[in-house]
Amino acid sequence: MAMDEIDYEIRGAEMQFVEVELDPGEAAIGEAGSMMFMDGGIAMDTVFGDGSAQQGGFFGKLLGAGKRLVTGESLFTTVYTNNAPSKQRVAFAAPYPGKILPMNLRQLGGTLICQKDAFLCAARGVSLGIAVQQKLSTGFFGGEGFIMQRLDGDGLAFVHAGGTVVKRELQAGQTLLVDTGCVVAYTPSVSFEIQYVGKIKTALFGGEGLFLAKLSGPGTVWLQSLPFSRLASRIFAAAPQRGGSKEEGSLLGGLAGGSVLGGLLSGGDDD
Repeated sequence: MAMDEIDYEIRGAEMQFVEVELDPGEAAIGEAGSMMFMDGGIAMDTVFGDGSAQQGGFFGKLLGAGKRLVTGESLFTTVYTNNAPSKQRVAFAAPYPGKILPMNLRQLGGTLICQKDAFLCAARGVSLGIAVQQKLSTGFFGGEGFIMQRLDGDGLAFVHAGGTVVKRELQAGQTLLVDTGCVVAYTPSVSFEIQYVGKIKTALFGGEGLFLAKLSGPGTVWLQSLPFSRLASRIFAAAPQRGGSKEEGSLLGGLAGGSVLGGLLSGGDDD
């Protein structure tokens, strides 16, 4: 199945969305819950798996859906097809602050490996699969980098990264040590391994964990400054642990809230 040649425009700065323009008969696939808006001439259809031609028959679709389940994604994706006689647009929004990266799979050799929650949307025909790291050490200690998504095809795919994104071109033999959660995507020629930080004191008190991802060239690597796991941990740490407001100001908040509530409840006595 030939990939649809879609046009697009990425809008926004920190909370971005991508607006995809579809010619009559063209379609795009989106992650469940990622659609922001669409023109009236677009038909929306939820499918099992990723809707690509590689998933022929029931068992093919079941296998594709199973791969998505392993990466923590929904069993279903949504296909947006332009059934109108003119161009129509559909937009997909990023789930948290960061950047949307357009990936031309044809220019990348047909395959891209990315974090399991990075995929946002793509042209119809792009196949979504899994990439399991083969080395035993990566399986035990790889964390977010153990099971990743694999995008195959020759069309456009869009992935989302948190914070600021940096693209690094690694030469043959060149290595890069990265926090496992900061790896957004890389080309299949890049070797992905897990490396121990080396010192017990650094491992226990450095705040970076016991292991780092070791990426070796040749190939291209995309890194993010704000992994979602790091953002979530900061929010959880700052959130009240016993419900309600934080300790500081809980007395004032309680007094203010009580007086307002009391005023509302006794408001009819003045009449």
